[in-house]
Amino acid sequence: MSHFQLIKRKTFLGFKTPGIMGILNITPDSFSDGDIYYSKPTKAIQAAIKMVKMGADIIDIGAESTRPGARLIKPEIEIKRLRPILKGLKRKNIKISVDTRNSLTMRFALEEGAQIINDVSALNHDSESINVIKFSKCFVILMHMQGNPQTMQKNPKYKFAPKDVYNFLKKQIKRCEKNKISKSRIIVDPGIGFGKTSKHNIQILQNLNLFHKLGCCLLVGLSRKRFISDLSKKEKPIERIPGTIAANQFAMDQGVGIIRVHDIKEAMQAKLIWHALHKN
Repeated sequence: MSHFQLIKRKTFLGFKTPGIMGILNITPDSFSDGDIYYSKPTKAIQAAIKMVKMGADIIDIGAESTRPGARLIKPEIEIKRLRPILKGLKRKNIKISVDTRNSLTMRFALEEGAQIINDVSALNHDSESINVIKFSKCFVILMHMQGNPQTMQKNPKYKFAPKDVYNFLKKQIKRCEKNKISKSRIIVDPGIGFGKTSKHNIQILQNLNLFHKLGCCLLVGLSRKRFISDLSKKEKPIERIPGTIAANQFAMDQGVGIIRVHDIKEAMQAKLIWHALHKN
């Protein structure tokens, strides 16, 4: 049975996989779309609603940039940025994910209706984070990152990137299970572009099938990433949409359950065509 035949029947978080996660950054310094919605809550809320109408299954809200070289900010600042957005979306029946590595922010986001916590540190940054997840009913995304945003792109090294990332995620899943967080609540993300060269990213993408052995929903975030321009003509982030679509289709062919994207309309059209062409 092909991965497509296997996953097209699977319902996850109320949608048929592969699902589309829309990126909503409310930071002044994100690598691709910084400052579009920063300090503009009404505009951010409207953007989230529009993304859902275009086909997004989840909206992932980030109030701290984790791009290479980004500075650490206090949870209080994250919460201040998130508060009006979460309150504005609370009764809109939208599946909300909050991209944070801070336990205080996690607790606040869950109290305000978020259903998913997306932690780029895989619950390693803040020792209290695992307890927040443990005592909630939320889903959690465990992402691999070598180092931290300040150091991750300074000569990252692996024996073999796919296997090293797989072993890290396997260890984190076991840690979660010991804390009574079941696999059914865990989403894994190999962390494309986080502490990895383009060579490492490509190796991981070419070996995505390996990650299905973890027994969790698999997410990839490829949208406008640098490896796309490294394989092409050094385009700026906004010019990497066609490459993003190609990479996402390749990932979906390998059974990825969620793709995380900036450009919902384009991703949705590509997904519809992909679905139609895979029908018997």
